[in-house]
Amino acid sequence: DVQLVESGGGSVQAGGSLRLSCAISGHTDSNYCMGWFRQAPGKEREGVAWIDGYGTATYADSVRGRFTISKDNARNTLYLQMNSLKPEDTAIYYCAEALASTLDDGLGSREYNYWGQGTQVTVS
Repeated sequence: DVQLVESGGGSVQAGGSLRLSCAISGHTDSNYCMGWFRQAPGKEREGVAWIDGYGTATYADSVRGRFTISKDNARNTLYLQMNSLKPEDTAIYYCAEALASTLDDGLGSREYNYWGQGTQVTVS
């Protein structure tokens, strides 16, 4: 079975940085799309960034220029580098994988087949 395990969350002051990791197990196919989502208390889950099977990244307007998504295929790990963090970035962050090399709406949660358990990010 495919498993996604996030790590790297924590508490940070506004303006600080964190790097989230998502370890992928259960397969070694590197051509699938992967994304990062977040859910704040009382809000719906929203797409933050996604990367297609060819390495093209797309970002939500709210994080563009501050966050960077990347994937290390040799380590089978997805990353999200978050800089210039703001209190409104506080949420549980989830990684997700879609069994496709490209998606019509990579920031839409319905496109994804597998999800991690989430990691908390708190910005104060």
